[in-house]
Order: sequence, then structure tokens, then C-alpha cells
Amino acid sequence: MDDSAEGISESAARAAQDLRVAFNRLRRRIREISERQDLTPSQVSALTLVSKSGAATASALAATEGVRPQSMAATLAVLDQQGLIARNPDPGDGRRQLVTLTDAGRERVEGTRQARGEWLAKALQDRCTEAERQSVIEAMAVLDRLTRP
Repeated sequence: MDDSAEGISESAARAAQDLRVAFNRLRRRIREISERQDLTPSQVSALTLVSKSGAATASALAATEGVRPQSMAATLAVLDQQGLIARNPDPGDGRRQLVTLTDAGRERVEGTRQARGEWLAKALQDRCTEAERQSVIEAMAVLDRLTRP
């Protein structure tokens, strides 16, 4: 790969490509851990979004997820049936409902997060040497620097 007109070195282009591929694989593997549960990927995603949002309307959740409000409504209906979310009137507009996590929903989100973290830690423990794990830690510091404004 030659230097491009933008002045990007071969090593920078290669690092960018390798990083994208590795992160996509890692994201898929982590998603597989979540999908072993009884929720669909869209339900896990919505539950996680409600966790991050605090209280939000279904339409705001749909907009954030980039899905139709009808799709979000169907997803939320399943989560509601399973007792993972609660819907309460919006104090600012009684015509709307705010979606929040129930205690069971918080436990599910935390359990999913913990399962993902445990899988990753075990994979690093089982498949990497101490030196490789230290390299990952150093690489994460570089990536953290790249993502800062």
C-alpha cells in the first residue's frame, strides 16, 4: 500500500484496517454472549439503552436506536411482559409514558455486562501470555488517547 494523497502512511492504514476487523470480531463475540440469554439482540439493545438513558419515552428510544417507533413499541412490550421495564406517566406531559428499568431489568443488564466482562477476562487469561496482556493494556492507552477530543 503506497502513501495516499492525504499523506497516510502504510502502517497507519494497516493499523486502521486491522483495528476495525478486530473490533468487529470482538463486538460479534460479545454480542453472542448476550444472545445466549432468552432475549433477542434488539431486546438486549433496548434494555441496555433504557439502562443508559434512565427514564425515556419510547419515541426517544426509537430515535436513538434508529428504528421505527412501532418496532420499539413491540420490543418494549416484550420487555414489559417479562417485567424488565416499567412505564410511568411523564410528569412533564401526562400523555406520554417514561420507560425505566425495574429491579429485574437492572439485574439483567448487570448480569449481561458481567457475563461479557467475565468472558473477555477468561479469554485474555486462557489465550494470551502475560506479556501479551500487558501489550493489550498499553494498546488500550493508545486507543484511549486516539478517542479523546
